[in-house]
Amino acid sequence: MTLNTSNAPVALITGAGKGIGRAMALGLLTKGMRIAAVDRDEQSLLELKHLAKQSAHGECLEVFTEDLTSFDAVSLVDRVQQRLGNINILINNAGLGQGQIRNDYHRHPPKFYEVTPDQWLNAIAVNANSVFLLSQVVAKQMLGDGWGRIINVTTSLGTMLRGGYCPYGPTKAAAEGLSAVMASDLDGSGITVNVLVPGGIVNTPMIPGEAPFLRDELIQPEAMLAPLYWLCSREANNVTGLRFLANQWDDRLVGAEAAKLAGAPIGWKDIAVLPVTPQFKA
Repeated sequence: MTLNTSNAPVALITGAGKGIGRAMALGLLTKGMRIAAVDRDEQSLLELKHLAKQSAHGECLEVFTEDLTSFDAVSLVDRVQQRLGNINILINNAGLGQGQIRNDYHRHPPKFYEVTPDQWLNAIAVNANSVFLLSQVVAKQMLGDGWGRIINVTTSLGTMLRGGYCPYGPTKAAAEGLSAVMASDLDGSGITVNVLVPGGIVNTPMIPGEAPFLRDELIQPEAMLAPLYWLCSREANNVTGLRFLANQWDDRLVGAEAAKLAGAPIGWKDIAVLPVTPQFKA
């Protein structure tokens, strides 16, 4: 049954139970949006629901327990639409990090040859495949509406290439490349595709207690909110194919000015050498 909460936009957020996803869900609730919070950890979703109920918009959040290593994107989107209506904003935030290999990976980074096939496949499933599968289903619906937002949380470019960060880095790089393709394919459709990353290590449960950092010196999840709000707004209707670093976003500036300072093309477009392409036959 669809919630009777006006025509507020519907945002589907993966990895919404904790960390960045939780901050995004609670933040967008304060903006009056309806939220479909997806996570494999049912307990974290219950905690999120409890936090949401403490706000004035708690009834606008619905939770969906789903393991993105093996799921049916069509079924998930159908269930979200049945309970909330058409999805206007898709935030592919879920990530499976190096903690699946060992908790002390910051001090003892694993070599790629130490990663098991299952660890590699699970990382691909969450960090790349789920982005493709959900975006594909949701984009088709958004095309009918003529408007939509797809926001992908990848990682810093250095992390994608750094030794000891297989499989997290390469699989997030796959999502980054996919984001560029999606933005091009959807250009002019009313659907924008952008990447939003923290710009450094974030104080979330993905960073184990064994990590050699002071937690209060890490980037806090709420740093993602100011650029997220702007990307979801009508002011960003023509903004697509860009990646934004949350830690470089100056929320003292108006959105467009902050975006210029914090944004760059998705992926490696500014440094890549494009292939030579012959002309088509007449």
